[in-house]
Parts: sequence; structure tokens; C-alpha cells
Amino acid sequence: MKCNGWFTVTRPMSNGDNAKLWSVPHLHHLKLFRANIIKYAFKRHAHDYFVIGMIEEGVQKFDYRSAQFVTPTQGIIVLNPGEAHTGEAAVPTGFRYRALYPEAELLQHIASEVGERQRDIPFFSKPVIDDVALFKQIQRMHTALEDDISALEQESRLLWALGQLIVRHADAPLPMRTLKQERLEIKRLKHYMEERCAENIKLADLAALVHWSPFYLLRVFHQEVGLPPHAYLESVRVRHAQRLLSQGHPLADVAYATGYSSQSHFSNSFKYFIGVTPGQYAKEVNILQDNYPHDDLS
Repeated sequence: MKCNGWFTVTRPMSNGDNAKLWSVPHLHHLKLFRANIIKYAFKRHAHDYFVIGMIEEGVQKFDYRSAQFVTPTQGIIVLNPGEAHTGEAAVPTGFRYRALYPEAELLQHIASEVGERQRDIPFFSKPVIDDVALFKQIQRMHTALEDDISALEQESRLLWALGQLIVRHADAPLPMRTLKQERLEIKRLKHYMEERCAENIKLADLAALVHWSPFYLLRVFHQEVGLPPHAYLESVRVRHAQRLLSQGHPLADVAYATGYSSQSHFSNSFKYFIGVTPGQYAKEVNILQDNYPHDDLS
């Protein structure tokens, strides 16, 4: 199935196994995969891109570099391009799996951003990584790339998760730039997002505004604000939505005016920040306004 440049393929495999493959065009056409596997076994094969996998449940095993490896729940798998491997369940109940397939050039670009200069393609000598905190970051990123969320959040989560993978587990060490207090630049970024909250803001737009690399921007913004840029933008949109709802604007108009791509995205984001849906909020605000009309206030 294709839709607006995306493609999604969902297919049964065997004995109840199933899988889904999809692509995110605006993220260098990144391909992603998730599956529940009990009986299916991947025959020995190789790719010309990286394989970064996560075992969400169960245990998986695979042959790689003339050895066999076992990946438990919350284990991370990183396979370098061009290296042959297999893959199958290591227990009768199988395993639940997510993976992404970034091109080598994408990881090289991220490594160069992290290291603030041109870097080689990262290499990972350990195919199985035990890092629960990183597992959760990559899992949240992978889930976000399947959801209807902003481009800014998708870009930020991908860059941050893969940047952390490179910094913490690639063979060549990557020293990161020391963070400074950047209050004036952060103020410009916040003002930019507040003025353009309805637009499809990209991470590159923000980075160009203050002449930083996107990775440094993510680090500094979180240090100064306590939130990543995409979460701050969501909070700005929700505050704007509250004002419009209190003025009696229809829900669909408010969603459009605050930059949400769909009614469901608007509703989910609003409830996350406020605790109720936009419709519930509008109803309660109208009740309050009916009980306390402005003319009675002194």
C-alpha cells in the first residue's frame, strides 16, 4: 500500500507469524520493520545498509561472523552493512521484534554531526548490545515513526537515538562538544516556534536560525528548557488551542490553526498535556463562561 509517498506492507509469514514493513520518505527514505516471529527463520543473507533491531519480548538467536549470538528481551542488535547473518526464535514462544535499516551514509552524517566534523562510517564490533536506557530510546523513536506526529518530533527522535547509539557503542570514540549557556539563542528558537506554531517546522529550520548543528541544538535546548524542541512546540500549540477553544472556535478549525495534521493527533496531544480531550475542555470552558459572564466581573 502506498500513501503520500509512504509505503506499508503487512503480511502473514507462517504459523501465525506476521510482519510489517514501512518507509518514511522525509527521513532519507528510512525503512522500518516490526514482526512477531515464532516459527519463521531468516536464511543467511546480507544487506548494504545497517540493521538495528530490538527484541521487545522473547528471545532471538542468529549466526554472524562464524558465531551464534542470543538476544534477550530489551537487547539491541546492530549489524554492519555487508555482513551475512541469519535470524530465528531461540525459545518456543518466539519473539517480538522491531528494526530499522538506515543507509551507511545516514549514520556517517549523524556521526559527523555528533563529532562536529567529517567522520567515517561508524563500525560496531559487538552485534548484541545490553543497554536498557538506549533500548527504550530507540523503541520510542521506532514507535514514533509509525505514528501520526510532527516531522520535528520524528527527526529529533531519530537523530537523538542514533546519535546516542554511535556515541555509546561505536568502536571509534566520538567526543562531544562542551555545552555552553546559550540563553539568547534559545530565546530566539522559542520565539520562532511560538510565532510559527501552525507551520511544519523542521529541525533543520531551527538549526539554521542559530547556526548550530541539529544534534548540538537538541542537547542545548533540553539543557536550557528541560524539554526537547518538539515537546516545547507541542506545548505552544496546546496553549494556543486552549485560547481558541475558549473563544468558541470549532474543533476542526482549532486543529488546523494550531498545525496538527489530523484530528486524532490534536486530540491525543491535547489530552496528554491537559488531561482531557479538546471537546471536553471546550464544554467545561463554555459552562464556566455561562455561569460567570464577563459583564458580571468587576
